[in-house]
Amino acid sequence: MRWTACADLVRSGDPDRFLAAMTAPVEGRARLFPLYAFNLEVAKVPWVTSEPMLAEIRLQWWRDAVAEIYDGKAARRHEVVEPLAQAICAADLPRAPFDALVDARSYDIHGDPHPSHEHFTAYIAATAGGLGSLAAHALGAGEADIATTREASTAAGIGHLLAALRPLYAANAHPMYLEEPVEPAEILAGELPERLAAAIRTLAGDALIRLRAARRTGVARSITPALAHVWRAEATLKRAISDPAWLLKEPDPMSEARRRAGFAWRSLTARW
Repeated sequence: MRWTACADLVRSGDPDRFLAAMTAPVEGRARLFPLYAFNLEVAKVPWVTSEPMLAEIRLQWWRDAVAEIYDGKAARRHEVVEPLAQAICAADLPRAPFDALVDARSYDIHGDPHPSHEHFTAYIAATAGGLGSLAAHALGAGEADIATTREASTAAGIGHLLAALRPLYAANAHPMYLEEPVEPAEILAGELPERLAAAIRTLAGDALIRLRAARRTGVARSITPALAHVWRAEATLKRAISDPAWLLKEPDPMSEARRRAGFAWRSLTARW
C-alpha cells in the first residue's frame, strides 16, 4: 500500500493538516500522511456506531495493529496500517503516543463528562498534543522542537474542540470539563449557561497563552509542516474569549479558496 492513499484520506478528512503536510519534502509527506490518516481512522471510531462494544472492538483492532508493528510482525494489509508501519520504522517513532491516543479516544465512545480537569487536560494532550509530537518526530525534530510542537498542537486542539462544541453537544457528548456538567439538550435549546461561558473563556484564554508562548519559542523551519495546520486556532480562541455564544451558532463554512489563500500567505512567511 502506498502513502498516497493516506494523503487522499487526509485531503477529505483533515484539509488543514493536508495543506500543511504538502509543504514537507516528499520523504516528510510519506511519514506525515500515514500519521494523520491513522488519527482520522481512530478519531472516527466512536462516531460510526451507536454500540459502545463495537466501537471498543474497533479501537482494539487499532491497538493490536500498532502493537504488531512494534513487535516486529508483518503489518496488516490495510491502506493505512502498511504505510504507517513504514513511517514508524523510517522515523523510529515512539510507541507511547500511539497507545495514549487510542486510549484517549475510548472516552469518546461513552460520552460521559470528564471526571476532572486533569482528565480533560490529559485527553487533549494525548490526542492533539500526541499527534503533534509524532509529526515533529517524523520530520526529524529534536526534543525541544518536539516539545514546542506538542504545546502548540495541544493549544490548537482546544481551539478545534471549541469550534466543534455545537455538533459535539448535538451528538450528546460532554466535550468540556465542568464541575457541574451541562446537559446537551440545555445547550441546543439556544441558551448558554454562564458556568459554561466562563469555562470557555478560561479554557480559550489558557490555550491562547500556550499557543503564543510556543510561537515565541519557535521551531526549526524544517519542522513547520508539522505545525502549519494550527494557523486558524488563534482566531477561534480569541472569538471564544470575547463571545462564547458564537461557538454554539451554525458556523460559516470556509471556502476552499479562502482556506488555501490564508494558508499560502502564512506558508510564504513561515508563520503558523
